Amino acid sequence: MTLPDSRTYAQDVVADVLATAEAENASAPEVFTRRVLEELEQAGAVENTFAAYHSGRGLQVNGYGSNESLGTLDLFITVFSLQPSEERLARPRVETMFRHLAAFVRRSRDGLAADIDESSDVHDMCTAVQKSLAEAPRIRLFLLTNMISAVTALPAGDLDGLVMTYELWDLTRLERLASSGTLSEPIAIDFDPPLACLATPETDRDFAVFLAIIPGQDLANLYGTHGTRLLELNVRSFLQTKGGVNRGIRNTLLTEPDRFLAYNNGITATASRVDFTDDGRAVKRIHDLQIVNGGQTTASIHYAHSRDKADLSRVSVQMKLTVVSPERLSEIVPEISKYSNTQNKVTVVDFSSNHPFHVALEQVTRSLWAPAADGSGQETRWFYERARGQYTDALARERTPANQRKFKALHPLAQKFSKSDAAKYLHSWSGLPHLVSRGAEKNFRELMMRMGDEVPVVDPSYCRRLIAKAILFKEADKVVASREFGGYKINITAYTVSRLVETVGRRIDLDRIWRDQRLTPALAHAISELSVPIHDVIVNPLHGTHVGEWTKRPDCWEAALAFNWRVPPALVSELTEDPIEDRAGPTGDDAAGGDVARVMATPAPHWFAVARWAKETQNLQPWQRQLSDTIGRYINNGWTVTEKQATQALRLMAESERLGFRV
Repeated sequence: MTLPDSRTYAQDVVADVLATAEAENASAPEVFTRRVLEELEQAGAVENTFAAYHSGRGLQVNGYGSNESLGTLDLFITVFSLQPSEERLARPRVETMFRHLAAFVRRSRDGLAADIDESSDVHDMCTAVQKSLAEAPRIRLFLLTNMISAVTALPAGDLDGLVMTYELWDLTRLERLASSGTLSEPIAIDFDPPLACLATPETDRDFAVFLAIIPGQDLANLYGTHGTRLLELNVRSFLQTKGGVNRGIRNTLLTEPDRFLAYNNGITATASRVDFTDDGRAVKRIHDLQIVNGGQTTASIHYAHSRDKADLSRVSVQMKLTVVSPERLSEIVPEISKYSNTQNKVTVVDFSSNHPFHVALEQVTRSLWAPAADGSGQETRWFYERARGQYTDALARERTPANQRKFKALHPLAQKFSKSDAAKYLHSWSGLPHLVSRGAEKNFRELMMRMGDEVPVVDPSYCRRLIAKAILFKEADKVVASREFGGYKINITAYTVSRLVETVGRRIDLDRIWRDQRLTPALAHAISELSVPIHDVIVNPLHGTHVGEWTKRPDCWEAALAFNWRVPPALVSELTEDPIEDRAGPTGDDAAGGDVARVMATPAPHWFAVARWAKETQNLQPWQRQLSDTIGRYINNGWTVTEKQATQALRLMAESERLGFRV
């Protein structure tokens, strides 16, 4: 990748943020915050992030997150500059910003939510922070800025006995993240004392394999420090401790720690380089460490130590460490991960940018010209970023200002979209707005799990309709913003688009949207009208939960489907005669075969009962519970499921009956 200098990168960030802010009718700091949080979430540094701005006397906050992997409560504060290259962020200001953020935490602990309008997302944030303070073992405060900081680290502090650490993500660190070609900064681990190891015979010049025994406490500490970043190239999701395998790991750690090495299969890890002791018999340092198999073992050891206070002094874990040459890291590591995981009864999903779906999407969109939309006759392209920084890299390769202006004219910033954006558009169209509401990274992972091994045919027609869905979502987002609801814009947009698509039977003319590169007035009016009752559903959660959590639940989607809404006559006249694509979503499979007939013959209440049972007993995977609920709705509405859905539905039904479900 061509690396632009810091000044160019800074200018690109400002331009991108301002263009997005204008397109979404949002403030620049808000857009910058969401941009960085999405990047950090993709990097595995944070989870479950929620952006919301609040300031008062001596306090400020721009968002929060709850990291389930590390058990931390995360708070974010933003400093955004329109001229980031002109000055540095001095140490006194850094310290002041962190003090303002810490003040917000204290005020939330003391009941700040009572002073905030209950209908606002800030109220939800205050409530969630207050609740999390009672459960989180430590707090992390993040300062996000597009300026260069004069200080890179601050010593840890405390809040009422809770350890409070400080994370500073400035321009330098963000640029390194964007241009590294990996999801996050490399992880380098020091071992003291060094790990004794055994080298295997060399079979390939591109990699070498070593066997070692790593102390359980060291592994727990690694996960406690780096969390899911250790697992980011892993193709398997971590199963929660309610699963049988993890319960077994936990029981062994608590009752028979001496036998853990004998009972457990250990971990498979990769690295780009290893530093050995002088005699070559022990490992001192591992560079670019990734655990590609054994994620549940690693996380379970960490949880047993942090939550159950398990004594790990007698726990040892075997490790197979493959050292791969850096230039082949992205090629070989996914293959190691894939084959290491085939022994497990878990769907193998490659979340990397090299998945065939994303490669094909990039290839087709690079040569796909969009019709001129402004009367100028200038055709443009929609730029799909298969990997972070591709747009900036492509722009940097245009050496002269004139060529860069031409590139931006042909590839407008407003027409750039990422993997997580594509997942957002596809799931909104597919009637899954509650998945969109779970955040960019989790929504993207859900898309890949739903897709599985059956990659849709990504041809020009598929891409044109995907971009039409992007236009539908983006324009709907503008309409919702103009309503000035006061919060939850992304949730209202996703739910409005999903309900609209559902109500019209997927007969929105995507081909017309592609040709016009905009929505018709009738479609925009329908979105504006529908967003009002959708807003009411979202801000009035059932079951006493707060809005942020409510929008992530299938119950919220059911409530959004329940109220009566008639399609305006002007829009009815524009609808296509037949539904656009299959209702199932991104795969576009045809419904046929015996499995489909068996599923369709099972009454809808049966599938709803499975979903309720699985939720109450915490059995099955979340996506399986959601699929069971979806199948029930399909049957109720007379829609036909796809072969893939039917196959998965029959598997989950068999699994639920094995686990004790009875009609």
